[in-house]
Formats: sequence, structure tokens, C-alpha cells
Amino acid sequence: MRAGFPDFRLGNVLATSFTATLTERRGNAVERIPTPHRLVDWLAVNGLAVDSCTTAQLDLARELRESIHLAATAAAIQDALPASAVQVINDRSAQGRAAAILTPEGKRQWRLSSASCVEDALSVIAADAISIVAGERDGKLALCASPTCQAAFFDTSQSRTRKWCDMNTCGNRQKKARFNANQHKKPRSAE
Repeated sequence: MRAGFPDFRLGNVLATSFTATLTERRGNAVERIPTPHRLVDWLAVNGLAVDSCTTAQLDLARELRESIHLAATAAAIQDALPASAVQVINDRSAQGRAAAILTPEGKRQWRLSSASCVEDALSVIAADAISIVAGERDGKLALCASPTCQAAFFDTSQSRTRKWCDMNTCGNRQKKARFNANQHKKPRSAE
């Protein structure tokens, strides 16, 4: 990983992990793919390695990221999907040349050819977004309860009542804030 950039927030759902490359959307936003090289890094970490990325391809990636975020948010609150977001997701999905392969462990993995480019990787992310927004996978889309985050995430917990996109960041931050607020409310004992 390249030094000097915020860490990636990785999850087990490709599409929502991709939307997490922009965090704290309602607070002080943190851009985790600020340069084309950083997008190359993120794709490699997620099994979609490409050799290079241009500024124009980074713009396509960010447009896809925001479209997935809009569609996932709408699906989470059971609202109509924004037509423009659906169009971008569909366009990116159709433009790729990735192939699904079966691993010896019985898992699906995406294979990009040696000539693959960023658009091929984006098609995999778009296809993943389609599968979760369309309800084809076991789980439900939800929004993070953190008022500064509000990220869409895919809840696969048994009860489907998860509150935070990531317990290690948003969840801990909110629990710490609640603890500190309660500490200030307690009367101080006489010494």
C-alpha cells in the first residue's frame, strides 16, 4: 500500500466496500481513492488487479461509486431507485470483460485477463451492486446509524438488525460518545 493515504475500509461485500472508499459523507468526508494509483491499490486488494488507471477512469469509478451509494440508499429505505444511478450501474456492468470462475474451495472469484482495464474491474463491482440491490443475496441493505456516516451496508447478521457499517469505526465511535456523555451526567462524589 502506498503511504500517506487513509486506510481502506474493507468488508465482505464488494459493492458496499467500494462505496466505503468515501466515508463520513455527512461529516468531514474522507476520500480513500484520491488518485488513480490509489484506485489501482483498492482494486488489487479486492482481487481485481489492473496495471494502470487514468484520471478519466478514476472519474468513471467515482461516478459508479456514487451511483451504487444512491441506489443502495434508496433500496435500504425502500424508496424508488434513482434512474440516473441505475443507468450508470447498468452501463458499467455491460461494459466489462470479466469472467466468473469457481475456485477449488467452491467460491466464485472474478478473473480479469492480462489485457483487462479499470472498466472491466468496474463491471464486476457493478454486477455485485446489481445482485444486492435486486435482493438476490441473503441479507438486507441498511444505513449506518452514525449521523456523520449514513453509509449503505449489506447486513448479513442473523437478525438483520445491525446498526453500524463497521463496528470498529462507526460503532465504537458512537459507543464512546454515549459513554462520555453518560460520564458527564453522573454527579461527582464528595472527596
